[in-house]
Amino acid sequence: MFKKFIRYLILGLGLYALIATSVIMFYKDDPQAMIWQDREAFNKRYIEKLRLEDTFTLNDVLEYLGSPDLTYAKRDGEQVWQVVFYRTQHKTSDGITTMDECTGLLFKNGQLIMWGPSAYEKYLEHNDGKI
Repeated sequence: MFKKFIRYLILGLGLYALIATSVIMFYKDDPQAMIWQDREAFNKRYIEKLRLEDTFTLNDVLEYLGSPDLTYAKRDGEQVWQVVFYRTQHKTSDGITTMDECTGLLFKNGQLIMWGPSAYEKYLEHNDGKI
């Protein structure tokens, strides 16, 4: 009787470990399904790992992070400028996501060129023909 119990216990633990490992390895996080605190942390971790040496496109970011919280775009001749904002820090519990709660990512023709507080400033400067 005791041997049977141990056998079932080991089988159950093995099955649990297999399922847990499968979930960890193959389940992709869905930012749209996260509660706001988790999504905020998820966005922040992703943005902190960005490097200019790597090539990131707007589609890469959208695929991984999902829809941005705020977005602005404009065309200047053949150039398309887009700045997207993802919430990365909580400021006020008012149910509205504002720019000061987000980190901006600036894209030129779909390629990430900068992110952080200066991304929106550079986007606005482009209006003045400075970029």
